[in-house]
Amino acid sequence: MARKSENRNDAQSSSHPLPLGSSLQRAESALVIFAKAPTPGKVKTRLCPPLTPDEAATLHGSFVLDMLERTKLAVAKLQLPCHRYLACAPSSELVFFKIMEERQGVRLLDQVGEDLGQRMHNIFVDLFTKGYKQVIILGTDVPTLPLSVYQDACTMLGRSDMVLGPALDGGYYLIGLKQPAERLFTGVPWSTDQVLTVTQQNAKALGLSVELTTAWRDVDTITDLQSLITECREDNQKPKQDRAFSMRTAGALQLLATRLKTR
Repeated sequence: MARKSENRNDAQSSSHPLPLGSSLQRAESALVIFAKAPTPGKVKTRLCPPLTPDEAATLHGSFVLDMLERTKLAVAKLQLPCHRYLACAPSSELVFFKIMEERQGVRLLDQVGEDLGQRMHNIFVDLFTKGYKQVIILGTDVPTLPLSVYQDACTMLGRSDMVLGPALDGGYYLIGLKQPAERLFTGVPWSTDQVLTVTQQNAKALGLSVELTTAWRDVDTITDLQSLITECREDNQKPKQDRAFSMRTAGALQLLATRLKTR
């Protein structure tokens, strides 16, 4: 089948990049989803308690799938000249990521570095070395991010050095660059409400022009989760074709909402 053939090519290119003149390397942009494996006790730990580690891991896994599906739809529907990558932690060799590679047609990369900034910088260096002109990195905690944001990010990078997607908690859910900038990630207080501000200050010091996409909520705390549950209830009142939440995540949130009432 054609889909299986495409996935084999994607898998091969992740470890053995093809020459830039080949058909698989004509895209100028790389769209990278940063993801941890959905391992209980290793993801969404700030939601535990009241969630159990298994519940938090299940929710995280659903978010990863959401981002893979929505980026695939965005690239196809908006005809974005992007290749999609999944940056994996702790290892791209885990079965979960191999399944994502096969089923979602995404190329795998390993996250390498002591902190989030180093890991992102190393991914930027790797992909710019492969010949991409734009690289955009996304988190997994924005499962309802509008498809238009992907188009906006690419457009903004066409006229600016850098694009950021501000999160409502003071961080960012998206960062895009046209060249590596290691100093951009120096001194950033990760997992605080100063991440976006310090990053913008670093960009200014480097002389980088910056544009911002739509501010969006990511999910780090139980308050964020409760807000997402409320948004999901409202979303379920819309016609199916207009809903932002996947049926999978909507079902997971509904189950969690019921369980949280007793905790």
